[in-house]
Amino acid sequence: MTRPFLSLLDYTSEELEGLLDLARQMKLCPEAFRTACSGQTLAMIFQKPSLRTRVSFEVGIGELGGHGIYLGPTDIQLHRGETIADTARVLSRYADGIMARVFAHADVVALAENASVPVINGLSDLLHPCQVLADLLTIREKKGRLEGLTLAFVGDGNNMAHSLLNGGARFGMHVRVSHPAGYAPDVDVVAAARQAAAATGGSIHLTTDPREGVEGADVVYTDVWASMGQEKEAAERLARFRGFQVDAALMRLARPDAVFLHCLPAHRGEEVTGEVIDGPASVVFDEAENRLHAQKAIMARLMGSARARGPAW
Repeated sequence: MTRPFLSLLDYTSEELEGLLDLARQMKLCPEAFRTACSGQTLAMIFQKPSLRTRVSFEVGIGELGGHGIYLGPTDIQLHRGETIADTARVLSRYADGIMARVFAHADVVALAENASVPVINGLSDLLHPCQVLADLLTIREKKGRLEGLTLAFVGDGNNMAHSLLNGGARFGMHVRVSHPAGYAPDVDVVAAARQAAAATGGSIHLTTDPREGVEGADVVYTDVWASMGQEKEAAERLARFRGFQVDAALMRLARPDAVFLHCLPAHRGEEVTGEVIDGPASVVFDEAENRLHAQKAIMARLMGSARARGPAW
């Protein structure tokens, strides 16, 4: 098995810093990396459809000189007709890397354990590391640093909250997650993030009061209240999360120069008001663009040339 990209906590702070630096270089001078993955193929498994994940990976591997193959739910059916282990072994004979956007985190882990090429977690129900690498790139661009900043996530303790906890902890950020009772982040994820934060000078704080979470924050972040696969819970979640909408009044509790992030798609009028997401503090479309640059850095480091991989990779 070659090294996968499944969780931000699988990488050191220095390695993640290197990925952010490479992503920034690729954003500023994309022509310098046109052959970083020359002739290489990325197999892209999608159990869940996605605008940003598909387009950013497919465009990204193309801009690095490679080629992406989309494998949707009707093209490849994990668990049905072929084992995940066999799928990983077969794709390893055809492709130079595998990106998987799945429901169960165990599926992307099984792919990585059985593949002989790098496996990238494009999203699982537990983690969304590619999105958060792009988020960290965006925050660093807007604030000039990550260490010491306060990041307030408001909403469900979901895969986005988990990876923000992981990423923030690695960079010495103070991450606060405000969630309704019964919707806290996974306890094991929180424990691992707290251990990582202790080594970097960061901190982790959970609260059921969104005002407490956002007070004095440098970054305010939210996500949809019902993710893909939770449609049957949408009505209940709408009622339970009603006090967790990011509106202008909540944003005023953050620092005056705070920025607003959202991984998209957004439901205006639910988790965020149009006034906030379309207002001057919002950097959501810079954030969406940075998916392309962050993922190009991941692909180049895992699949690409020695120059793109750098030392000790």
